[in-house]
Amino acid sequence: MLDVRGLCSFADYFVICTGDTNRHIEAIWQGIDEVLSAKRVVAHHNEGSADSGWLLADFGSVIVHIFGPLERDYYQLDKLWDRAIPVVRIQ
Repeated sequence: MLDVRGLCSFADYFVICTGDTNRHIEAIWQGIDEVLSAKRVVAHHNEGSADSGWLLADFGSVIVHIFGPLERDYYQLDKLWDRAIPVVRIQ
């Protein structure tokens, strides 16, 4: 999770994570959706699919990116936003 408040105007935080398989990507998304839906938080916009290796969910101030390994390596959002402040990092 990156704090991007000082770097962009369209979000406060990016959550960037990787699923090892399409099924794993979908499970991560379902877990996020279940927890936030229970709190009545819904995404303003969704893009991508587990089959494409990339899912994006825009919750307004928080944008969630779920990548497959190849897609995460290709887009390198961690490097693109390297001036962002890491809030949480789990490996």
